[in-house]
Amino acid sequence: MPKNQENSKNEKHQENQYRNFKQIVNIFYNEEIEEMGHNEQIILKDKGTVRLEPQIIYDKFSGDMKVEFKIGNQRMYKIKDLSEFYTRMLKREFYQYGEKLQFVHTREMFEEDSKPLLDFILRYAEIIKYANSNSNSNYRYYGKALSETNILLGNSGMDELFDILEGKKVIFQKDYHSHEVEFTEEQPNIEFKLKKIKDDLYSILPSVEIFQITIMKGKKYKYVLQDKRLYRCTKEFENTNLKLLELFRQNYMTEVLLGKEELKQLFSVVIPKVKNAIVMENIAAEELEPYRPKELEVKVYLDFDENDFLIAEVKFCYDKNEFNPLNEQLELEFPRNMIQETKVLNVFRKTGFMFDGKNLRFILPNNDKIYEFLTEDINYYMQKFEVLATQKFNTRQIKQPKMGSLGVKVENNLLSIDFKNLDIDVKELEEIMSRYVLKKKYHRLKDGSFIRLDGNKEIEFLDKLVTGMDMDYQQLEAGEVRLPIHRSLYLEQLLKGLKGTQIAKNATYKEIVNGLDKEQLEAEINVPENLDSVLRYYQKTGFKWLKILDSYRFGGILADDMGLRKDHSDVVSYCRLCSKYKGRR
Repeated sequence: MPKNQENSKNEKHQENQYRNFKQIVNIFYNEEIEEMGHNEQIILKDKGTVRLEPQIIYDKFSGDMKVEFKIGNQRMYKIKDLSEFYTRMLKREFYQYGEKLQFVHTREMFEEDSKPLLDFILRYAEIIKYANSNSNSNYRYYGKALSETNILLGNSGMDELFDILEGKKVIFQKDYHSHEVEFTEEQPNIEFKLKKIKDDLYSILPSVEIFQITIMKGKKYKYVLQDKRLYRCTKEFENTNLKLLELFRQNYMTEVLLGKEELKQLFSVVIPKVKNAIVMENIAAEELEPYRPKELEVKVYLDFDENDFLIAEVKFCYDKNEFNPLNEQLELEFPRNMIQETKVLNVFRKTGFMFDGKNLRFILPNNDKIYEFLTEDINYYMQKFEVLATQKFNTRQIKQPKMGSLGVKVENNLLSIDFKNLDIDVKELEEIMSRYVLKKKYHRLKDGSFIRLDGNKEIEFLDKLVTGMDMDYQQLEAGEVRLPIHRSLYLEQLLKGLKGTQIAKNATYKEIVNGLDKEQLEAEINVPENLDSVLRYYQKTGFKWLKILDSYRFGGILADDMGLRKDHSDVVSYCRLCSKYKGRR
């Protein structure tokens, strides 16, 4: 092969061999060149001047609402593809929309007022992008999963967009007509008028053309489009004025007629529900006074029956008229607030009360519900109603048992604890403690009253005392418990957890617990001279501990982790210092 041909072949081989590397170099080099170009564009374009403008399109037939966007500064351009816009922002790309708009897509390029809207667009554009990129997996014959030119507003999207645009004016397209609409937190001007047509005939009329108003639903709110304003309705307005308007619309009514006899129901049921939605027009107040109910007052009489079930008798009062609302046989002529009455009766039902038809009263037979009522619900009842209770009810309150006072003494080498002033019937103590171990909130005593168990320091003390000292509850019935003297330290730790209990301790007991104090141990007990120089600090502490145990006739055991070298002859010396340990190793 000629040399020239061989060289040419080698060059081509080398070029193919390094092609991939050259491609990497070109990519990074070209990106750097583009970045330089971008920097020039940024210089030409001031930061923070790009703005976004939304345009809302409403379809009255489907109820769908979608929003499109324009972008620009001196001139506005429509964002034709939200997915591409999302990609530009993600990759910080340079893009030219037209002669008047070209910039690198960074957040800093947008004016402050547009940044919340920018975040909104990016959040939904990301969904659009990835929904469409996976649309093939849904076996679609044509088209994309979501439109890329606009965002279809769902319930949550409506609430989010309103938060961003509140107080602003936005182009709104409806019925192929576009105009500016202001987003406002004010309430729309929708009310209803009660008018007198003639002596025995009245009518309720809406103040607006009911089908000229557009109602939209968000996730948390409802919205009303009226007179070039989009109102976000409060829950109160939604449940009163707007609810009445929707009833008119659903039944295609523009007027509701009623006679004098219906006025009682109007003021008894309708007006209490819609509150100030209905205003009176050209009707004298005294003419309607006989139909307006007086203020409702509620009396609740609490008691316990022979089964210790909680009972509640209820009385409703309108001025001087008092009656039992559970008696359906009553025929009352005076006007009543039926809505408020129903709400009151529902309070009892939610609390757990059941209807006692025989006695026309409420009854609460469940112990858990009774306990919950006495600890929590009764406070609400006392705020809302006039509550009266019998003496029997007052004796069934929640009890917080107290020790009263405790006597602790040491005599005849025994520890004695006096429980005679214990504010608990010791015959029920075992049952009480069994429920405490099961972590129950309360225990109901035989007299019908309750003892709170959770967070009860006195009950906790008794539990630790009985379980920690291997006692049984029968020992407490005698009123005095005698225990080995070495239990004094454990008892003293338990007594520290009792607050508000008077504890009488005799001198011997005090001497024991005080003598075992570490500081006194260090100060009062000396190590013999022949051992002081050979023992380490922790061994000296062990020696002192054995010594003081012996002085109070307590038992003690030499353990491996005490560091006292039981296999050493020195330990034998320690043990011979006290008769109790003589001969032990």
